Amino acid sequence: MIGTLANTASIIAGSLLGYFAGKRIKAAGSPLLTQAMGLLTLILGLQMALKANSSALMLTLLLSLVLGGLIGELLHIEEFLEKVGEKVSSRFKFQGDGIARGFVAASLLVCVGPMAILGSLADGLKGDYQLLLLKSIMDGTASIFLTSTLGIGVLFSAIPLFLYQGSLTLLARLFAAQLPESLILCLTVVGGALIVLLGFNFLGIKKFKVANFLPALLLAPFFQILFERLIPG
Repeated sequence: MIGTLANTASIIAGSLLGYFAGKRIKAAGSPLLTQAMGLLTLILGLQMALKANSSALMLTLLLSLVLGGLIGELLHIEEFLEKVGEKVSSRFKFQGDGIARGFVAASLLVCVGPMAILGSLADGLKGDYQLLLLKSIMDGTASIFLTSTLGIGVLFSAIPLFLYQGSLTLLARLFAAQLPESLILCLTVVGGALIVLLGFNFLGIKKFKVANFLPALLLAPFFQILFERLIPG
Protein backbone atom coordinates (compact mmCIF):
# COMPACT_ATOMS: atom_id res chain seq x y z
CA MET A 1 0.00 0.00 0.00
CA ILE A 2 3.04 2.32 -0.03
CA GLY A 3 2.26 3.47 -3.56
CA THR A 4 -1.38 4.26 -2.81
CA LEU A 5 -0.50 6.03 0.45
CA ALA A 6 2.07 8.16 -1.40
CA ASN A 7 -0.47 8.92 -4.13
CA THR A 8 -3.08 9.95 -1.57
CA ALA A 9 -0.59 12.17 0.26
CA SER A 10 0.52 13.81 -3.00
CA ILE A 11 -3.05 14.85 -3.83
CA ILE A 12 -3.59 16.31 -0.36
CA ALA A 13 -0.26 18.18 -0.45
CA GLY A 14 -0.80 19.38 -4.01
CA SER A 15 -4.33 20.59 -3.24
CA LEU A 16 -3.20 22.53 -0.16
CA LEU A 17 -0.31 24.04 -2.09
CA GLY A 18 -2.62 24.96 -4.95
CA TYR A 19 -5.15 26.51 -2.55
CA PHE A 20 -2.65 28.77 -0.82
CA ALA A 21 -0.16 29.48 -3.61
CA GLY A 22 -1.85 28.20 -6.77
CA LYS A 23 -1.82 31.45 -8.74
CA ARG A 24 1.92 31.98 -8.36
CA ILE A 25 2.71 28.34 -9.17
CA LYS A 26 0.33 28.35 -12.13
CA ALA A 27 2.11 31.36 -13.59
CA ALA A 28 5.41 29.47 -13.43
CA GLY A 29 4.02 26.30 -15.02
CA SER A 30 5.92 24.79 -17.93
CA PRO A 31 5.31 22.08 -20.55
CA LEU A 32 8.76 20.79 -19.63
CA LEU A 33 7.21 19.13 -16.57
CA THR A 34 4.78 17.17 -18.72
CA GLN A 35 7.58 16.14 -21.05
CA ALA A 36 9.72 15.00 -18.13
CA MET A 37 6.87 12.90 -16.73
CA GLY A 38 6.28 11.41 -20.17
CA LEU A 39 9.93 10.49 -20.53
CA LEU A 40 10.02 8.86 -17.09
CA THR A 41 6.86 6.91 -17.91
CA LEU A 42 8.38 5.70 -21.16
CA ILE A 43 11.62 4.58 -19.45
CA LEU A 44 9.74 2.77 -16.69
CA GLY A 45 7.49 1.01 -19.21
CA LEU A 46 10.49 -0.13 -21.25
CA GLN A 47 12.18 -1.51 -18.13
CA MET A 48 9.10 -3.58 -17.39
CA ALA A 49 8.45 -4.74 -20.97
CA LEU A 50 12.08 -5.73 -21.62
CA LYS A 51 11.85 -8.35 -18.87
CA ALA A 52 10.42 -10.64 -21.56
CA ASN A 53 13.34 -13.07 -21.53
CA SER A 54 11.86 -16.14 -23.23
CA SER A 55 10.04 -17.15 -26.40
CA ALA A 56 6.95 -17.99 -24.37
CA LEU A 57 6.86 -14.49 -22.88
CA MET A 58 7.38 -12.82 -26.26
CA LEU A 59 4.51 -14.79 -27.80
CA THR A 60 2.36 -14.03 -24.77
CA LEU A 61 3.10 -10.33 -25.15
CA LEU A 62 2.34 -10.35 -28.87
CA LEU A 63 -0.94 -12.28 -28.76
CA SER A 64 -2.16 -10.57 -25.59
CA LEU A 65 -1.72 -7.12 -27.10
CA VAL A 66 -3.20 -8.07 -30.48
CA LEU A 67 -6.25 -9.96 -29.21
CA GLY A 68 -6.67 -7.76 -26.14
CA GLY A 69 -6.56 -4.66 -28.31
CA LEU A 70 -9.13 -6.12 -30.71
CA ILE A 71 -11.46 -6.95 -27.82
CA GLY A 72 -11.00 -3.46 -26.42
CA GLU A 73 -11.78 -1.90 -29.79
CA LEU A 74 -14.91 -4.02 -30.19
CA LEU A 75 -16.07 -3.13 -26.67
CA HIS A 76 -15.06 0.54 -27.10
CA ILE A 77 -13.54 0.60 -23.61
CA GLU A 78 -11.77 3.95 -24.08
CA GLU A 79 -14.92 5.61 -25.41
CA PHE A 80 -17.00 4.07 -22.61
CA LEU A 81 -14.70 5.49 -19.91
CA GLU A 82 -14.76 8.89 -21.57
CA LYS A 83 -18.57 8.88 -21.72
CA VAL A 84 -18.82 7.82 -18.08
CA GLY A 85 -16.51 10.68 -17.15
CA GLU A 86 -18.55 13.18 -19.15
CA LYS A 87 -21.87 12.01 -17.66
CA VAL A 88 -20.64 12.04 -14.09
CA SER A 89 -18.96 15.39 -14.55
CA SER A 90 -22.04 17.02 -16.12
CA ARG A 91 -24.36 15.58 -13.46
CA PHE A 92 -22.35 17.17 -10.66
CA LYS A 93 -21.79 20.54 -12.28
CA PHE A 94 -24.01 22.43 -9.89
CA GLN A 95 -23.95 26.16 -10.47
CA GLY A 96 -21.87 27.83 -7.77
CA ASP A 97 -20.92 24.50 -6.19
CA GLY A 98 -17.15 24.66 -6.58
CA ILE A 99 -16.47 21.89 -4.06
CA ALA A 100 -18.56 19.31 -5.94
CA ARG A 101 -17.15 20.39 -9.29
CA GLY A 102 -13.55 20.18 -8.12
CA PHE A 103 -14.11 16.87 -6.36
CA VAL A 104 -15.67 15.17 -9.39
CA ALA A 105 -13.20 16.55 -11.93
CA ALA A 106 -10.19 15.54 -9.83
CA SER A 107 -11.62 12.11 -8.93
CA LEU A 108 -12.10 11.26 -12.58
CA LEU A 109 -8.60 12.43 -13.40
CA VAL A 110 -6.80 10.43 -10.70
CA CYS A 111 -8.94 7.27 -10.66
CA VAL A 112 -9.99 6.62 -14.26
CA GLY A 113 -7.06 5.42 -16.32
CA PRO A 114 -4.70 2.52 -16.98
CA MET A 115 -1.95 3.87 -14.73
CA ALA A 116 -4.11 3.51 -11.61
CA ILE A 117 -4.90 -0.12 -12.49
CA LEU A 118 -1.40 -1.12 -13.61
CA GLY A 119 0.28 0.62 -10.69
CA SER A 120 -2.01 -0.99 -8.13
CA LEU A 121 -1.50 -4.44 -9.67
CA ALA A 122 2.28 -4.04 -9.65
CA ASP A 123 2.21 -2.90 -6.03
CA GLY A 124 -0.02 -5.76 -4.96
CA LEU A 125 1.50 -8.59 -6.97
CA LYS A 126 5.17 -7.94 -6.27
CA GLY A 127 5.46 -4.89 -4.05
CA ASP A 128 6.70 -2.69 -6.91
CA TYR A 129 5.34 0.80 -6.31
CA GLN A 130 7.55 2.73 -8.78
CA LEU A 131 4.64 3.33 -11.15
CA LEU A 132 2.40 4.64 -8.38
CA LEU A 133 5.19 6.93 -7.16
CA LEU A 134 5.43 8.36 -10.68
CA LYS A 135 1.64 8.72 -10.72
CA SER A 136 1.88 10.45 -7.34
CA ILE A 137 4.11 13.15 -8.83
CA MET A 138 1.71 13.60 -11.75
CA ASP A 139 -1.42 13.69 -9.58
CA GLY A 140 0.20 16.01 -7.05
CA THR A 141 1.20 18.43 -9.78
CA ALA A 142 -2.24 18.24 -11.41
CA SER A 143 -3.87 18.88 -8.01
CA ILE A 144 -1.98 22.16 -7.67
CA PHE A 145 -3.34 23.52 -10.94
CA LEU A 146 -6.83 22.04 -10.49
CA THR A 147 -7.20 23.51 -7.00
CA SER A 148 -6.05 26.92 -8.20
CA THR A 149 -8.87 26.78 -10.76
CA LEU A 150 -11.66 24.68 -9.20
CA GLY A 151 -11.09 25.18 -5.50
CA ILE A 152 -10.50 23.02 -2.42
CA GLY A 153 -12.93 20.31 -3.56
CA VAL A 154 -9.99 18.75 -5.41
CA LEU A 155 -8.48 17.73 -2.07
CA PHE A 156 -11.37 15.34 -1.34
CA SER A 157 -10.57 13.29 -4.46
CA ALA A 158 -7.89 11.68 -2.28
CA ILE A 159 -10.67 9.64 -0.62
CA PRO A 160 -12.00 7.71 -3.66
CA LEU A 161 -8.44 7.29 -4.93
CA PHE A 162 -7.35 5.68 -1.66
CA LEU A 163 -10.37 3.34 -1.64
CA TYR A 164 -10.08 2.43 -5.33
CA GLN A 165 -6.33 1.87 -5.64
CA GLY A 166 -6.10 0.42 -2.15
CA SER A 167 -8.77 -2.18 -2.95
CA LEU A 168 -7.04 -3.16 -6.20
CA THR A 169 -3.70 -3.48 -4.41
CA LEU A 170 -5.12 -5.65 -1.63
CA LEU A 171 -6.96 -7.90 -4.10
CA ALA A 172 -3.78 -8.32 -6.12
CA ARG A 173 -1.87 -9.13 -2.94
CA LEU A 174 -4.39 -11.86 -2.08
CA PHE A 175 -3.99 -13.49 -5.51
CA ALA A 176 -0.21 -13.04 -5.57
CA ALA A 177 0.30 -15.93 -3.14
CA GLN A 178 -1.54 -18.25 -5.55
CA LEU A 179 0.16 -17.13 -8.77
CA PRO A 180 3.46 -18.63 -10.02
CA GLU A 181 6.33 -16.20 -10.58
CA SER A 182 6.06 -16.72 -14.36
CA LEU A 183 2.48 -15.43 -14.42
CA ILE A 184 3.39 -12.38 -12.36
CA LEU A 185 6.28 -11.77 -14.78
CA CYS A 186 4.00 -11.98 -17.83
CA LEU A 187 1.63 -9.43 -16.26
CA THR A 188 4.62 -7.17 -15.62
CA VAL A 189 5.77 -7.44 -19.24
CA VAL A 190 2.33 -6.79 -20.74
CA GLY A 191 1.68 -4.00 -18.25
CA GLY A 192 5.03 -2.47 -19.17
CA ALA A 193 4.03 -2.40 -22.83
CA LEU A 194 0.89 -0.45 -21.91
CA ILE A 195 2.96 1.97 -19.85
CA VAL A 196 5.14 2.57 -22.93
CA LEU A 197 2.00 3.58 -24.84
CA LEU A 198 1.10 5.96 -22.01
CA GLY A 199 4.55 7.47 -22.29
CA PHE A 200 4.00 8.13 -26.00
CA ASN A 201 0.68 9.80 -25.14
CA PHE A 202 2.26 12.07 -22.52
CA LEU A 203 5.04 13.08 -24.90
CA GLY A 204 2.54 13.82 -27.66
CA ILE A 205 4.30 11.44 -30.06
CA LYS A 206 1.10 9.59 -30.90
CA LYS A 207 -2.29 9.23 -29.25
CA PHE A 208 -2.99 5.62 -28.28
CA LYS A 209 -6.28 4.38 -26.84
CA VAL A 210 -4.47 2.64 -24.00
CA ALA A 211 -7.64 1.61 -22.16
CA ASN A 212 -8.62 -0.54 -25.15
CA PHE A 213 -5.57 -2.71 -24.46
CA LEU A 214 -6.58 -3.50 -20.86
CA PRO A 215 -8.11 -6.89 -21.82
CA ALA A 216 -4.55 -7.96 -22.63
CA LEU A 217 -3.92 -8.21 -18.88
CA LEU A 218 -6.70 -10.79 -18.59
CA LEU A 219 -5.49 -12.81 -21.57
CA ALA A 220 -1.79 -12.82 -20.66
CA PRO A 221 -1.88 -15.51 -17.92
CA PHE A 222 -3.78 -17.94 -20.17
CA PHE A 223 -1.36 -17.49 -23.06
CA GLN A 224 1.61 -17.81 -20.72
CA ILE A 225 0.38 -21.15 -19.35
CA LEU A 226 -0.26 -22.40 -22.89
CA PHE A 227 3.13 -21.39 -24.30
CA GLU A 228 5.06 -22.68 -21.28
CA ARG A 229 3.68 -26.13 -22.08
CA LEU A 230 4.30 -25.85 -25.81
CA ILE A 231 7.73 -24.20 -25.52
CA PRO A 232 9.59 -25.61 -22.49
CA GLY A 233 12.26 -23.28 -21.08
